Amino acid sequence: MSYNDGLHTLGRWTADRAIATPDRVAVDDRGVVLTYRQLDDRATALAEALLDGGYGVGDRIATITGNSSDHVVVFFACAKAGLVLVPLSWRLSPREIAQQLEQADPALLLVEDEFATLATLATDRLLTPVSRGVLGTHGIERDMVAPERIGSTPVVHREVHDDDALLIIFTSGTLDQAKGAILSHANCFWTNLSLSRTAEITSADTVLAVMPQYHVGGWNIQPLLAWWMGATVVLERTFDPARVLQLIADRRITTMMGVPANYLILSQHSRFASSDLSSLAHAIVGGAPMPEPLLRVWHGRGVALTQGYGLTEASPNVLCLPDEDARVRIGSAGKPYPHVDVDIADPITGERIDGAGVGELLVRGPGVFSGYFRAPEATALALRGGWLATGDLVSRDAEGYYRVLDRIKDIFITGGESVAPAEIEGVLFGHPAVADVAVAGVPDETWGEVAVAWVVVRPGAATDETDLLDFARASLAKFKVPKHVMFVDAIPRSSSDKVRRRVLLSQWAQQQAQTGRISS
Repeated sequence: MSYNDGLHTLGRWTADRAIATPDRVAVDDRGVVLTYRQLDDRATALAEALLDGGYGVGDRIATITGNSSDHVVVFFACAKAGLVLVPLSWRLSPREIAQQLEQADPALLLVEDEFATLATLATDRLLTPVSRGVLGTHGIERDMVAPERIGSTPVVHREVHDDDALLIIFTSGTLDQAKGAILSHANCFWTNLSLSRTAEITSADTVLAVMPQYHVGGWNIQPLLAWWMGATVVLERTFDPARVLQLIADRRITTMMGVPANYLILSQHSRFASSDLSSLAHAIVGGAPMPEPLLRVWHGRGVALTQGYGLTEASPNVLCLPDEDARVRIGSAGKPYPHVDVDIADPITGERIDGAGVGELLVRGPGVFSGYFRAPEATALALRGGWLATGDLVSRDAEGYYRVLDRIKDIFITGGESVAPAEIEGVLFGHPAVADVAVAGVPDETWGEVAVAWVVVRPGAATDETDLLDFARASLAKFKVPKHVMFVDAIPRSSSDKVRRRVLLSQWAQQQAQTGRISS
């Protein structure tokens, strides 16, 4: 292997930092800290233990765990040994976890004590057994003894290459069954380099990480960049608004990342107005555009916001809207990150669209994944002609700014007109009584499909269907105004804050079946 073959591997990041800044705090996990020297020492020891236990390059190591410093050690151990980390969501059911284990076919499953029952219920469903170890203070990471590897696949021992897989992250599955996206060392290197060019992190930063580590954003949106640059990551197990506000003040957090729902919940907390946010110079928003009223709230507290668009298959960073643009281009996703190429194509013909227009977003660059694990047909649908077809409908203006309109599969047609649910949601979010909202097209005898809005009302606020529909009519064409408003306690969302419209449509169909109507 030549030196350049491993130039972009992430296993060297902690080794480099252990030389440059050995005593700086790398991870603050609920008050228990790891310096860069300790992080590298533990990751190196675990990598050696796994290799000694019979695991080799390309073997998958699945985990079911909350955010923890132990999980960070496992990540860098995998990076050093050429293993592939497959973090599974503890929010899933045993059936769903079993499906993902069947797909990933891991050589080892590491489980945190808290999720032992969930893991047992899942593994009991498997036809093929999987080696299992304990992840945590008293488990494999401390004992440095790996369970015996099961399987007849030959073990490969060699140096790690840039294009070796590092992560398999399962997509949210909002449209179909979740698929495992393969992200290589090079993918992760380039997406973090791109992020550093627009949302810089320095060794002086203290990063608050609240995104779950089974999500691509839990690694590639700030934490990995922070460990590359020598910053400190304050690692939170879950998102608790009161604790987050306290941490920002106590730990002098300088930057963080969250989805709009995180920032909404923080802004609604009783202590938000009085909390000390003076250290929080910058925050990143992902998952969905920031509603204009919420944007104003955070700007009012002096926090600069970088908004963006990404997807797991692109590692995930694609489009970025820096703070100076966010203040004047409300709802825009911005322009491509450095080292990322984007274009738009007609979603029906696939023909490329020049200049301003509307079409499916295409992405190309070193951050784009190589495919889904053992899913060649799905990979062929996603990767076409050297481009990643995102399935997202976007508009591009004359200045090259992109706006995400909706998932193409979520677009519905009413009376011959195409309607994007996200546009209606954006309008309804502007109503002062609306805390959360989702829109979908449902069958209608007259128009083919019509819009229905599911709305969560803010505590203490008063509104009704007539009020909300009048509000929508002021900003929307008549055919886009919802025909019904359903008031609900919560909107079903995926772990990455995406609306699970299929759940809403299934509930609607059940209601209509009970009344014997298609729509009313």
